[in-house]
Amino acid sequence: MELEKTNYMNTLFEFYNVLLTDKQKGYLSLYYGDDYSLGEIANEFEVSRQAVYDNIKRTEKILVSYEKKLHLVENFLLRQESLEQLKTYSATTYPGDHDLQKMISQIETLDE
Repeated sequence: MELEKTNYMNTLFEFYNVLLTDKQKGYLSLYYGDDYSLGEIANEFEVSRQAVYDNIKRTEKILVSYEKKLHLVENFLLRQESLEQLKTYSATTYPGDHDLQKMISQIETLDE
């Protein structure tokens, strides 16, 4: 399994898991989060490997379609990048402005 895809699916899962069924959550959590094989998941849920595979592939497509429509991950990453730029700028341009640093810290906690 490709690491980049795993990280992307884990990120999508983090943002959109509330929109999935319990079965979908279970399969993806074990497959991407705990690195279970299809066979291990099939044994856990007492279904065929093919059923697990089909469900995971279908759920991956669902997660990608949610992101294409809602852009939650994309917007989060853009906010994080902008916040890092703001922190760097304020630290170099206004190093003694503690009020500014406090406001930036408050903004940081909004996304947690």
